Amino acid sequence: MGAAAVLDLRDVSVVRGGATLLDRVSWAVEEGERWVVLGPNGAGKTTLLQVASAHLHPTSGTTWVLGEQLGSVDVFELRPRIGLASAALADRLPPGERVLDVVRTAAYAVLGHWHEAYDRQDDARAQVLLEAMGAQHLAERQFGTLSEGERKRVQIARALMADPELLLLDEPAAGLDLAGREELVRRLGGIAADPGAPALVLVTHHVEEIPPGFTHALLLRGGGVVAAGPVAQAVSSATLSSTFGLPLRLERRSGRFTARLRPRPPSANLG
Repeated sequence: MGAAAVLDLRDVSVVRGGATLLDRVSWAVEEGERWVVLGPNGAGKTTLLQVASAHLHPTSGTTWVLGEQLGSVDVFELRPRIGLASAALADRLPPGERVLDVVRTAAYAVLGHWHEAYDRQDDARAQVLLEAMGAQHLAERQFGTLSEGERKRVQIARALMADPELLLLDEPAAGLDLAGREELVRRLGGIAADPGAPALVLVTHHVEEIPPGFTHALLLRGGGVVAAGPVAQAVSSATLSSTFGLPLRLERRSGRFTARLRPRPPSANLG
C-alpha cells in the first residue's frame, strides 16, 4: 500500500459546507486493476474522483496518488500523469477546436491549442488513439459539432494522450443512447483487456455500463463504502440493493450485468 499502490486512500473524509461528501473511505488500486465505482446520485463518486485526480484535498485522512502523498507534492506536476475524462472537463474544451488538437493538447495539459510545438510523434499518437476509439474519421471536425457519443470517445482518446499511469473516467456513458452506450462499453472493454493500459477507474451508476474485463468494484452510498473487492464478490444482488436502497436482482451473462427491481409477491387474498 502507500507509495507502492497507484491509488491508496486511508480513512479519507471530505466535508464541504457542513455536508460529509466522503466518510472515512479506505480504498487501494494496484497496477493492472480495472475498477468500477458504483453508486446512486450523491453517493460521493465524483468527489472520490476529484481526490483521486489530485483536484481536491481531503478534509481528513491520507491519500497517495502514483506514489505521491497529497499535501506534500506539487499537484501541477502530478496531474499530467493522470488521464481524466469528465463532463466538467469536456465543458471547458473549446467547441471550435479541431478534434485532432483536442487530443494533442493533452500532451501539454492545456485545453486549447495556442503556441505549443507538436511533432510527428504527437500527431501519430493522437491519430492512433482516435483510431482505437473509432473516431479517426473525426480528426478534422470541430469538437462542438460532434454527437454526444463521438465527444465521449474523443475525450477518452485525449485522456490517453500523455500515456498516463492512471486513467479516470467519470460517467463516460452518461447521455448516450443505447447504440452509443454499447459502442463505448465495447471500446472500454478493449482498453481493459490491453495489458499495456494504465490502471483504470470508471464511475457509473448503472451496472449495465460495466465493460467486460473489469476486475474490481467499489460501491458507495452516502459517502461511505458498502462493498469493495473483486467484481464477482463486490457486485451482488445484496450489495447492489444496499447501495441503491431498493430490492434489486442482479444477473450476469457473457461478462455483462443487468439489474432489475425484484417483483413484489402477490398480495394475499383477504376475501
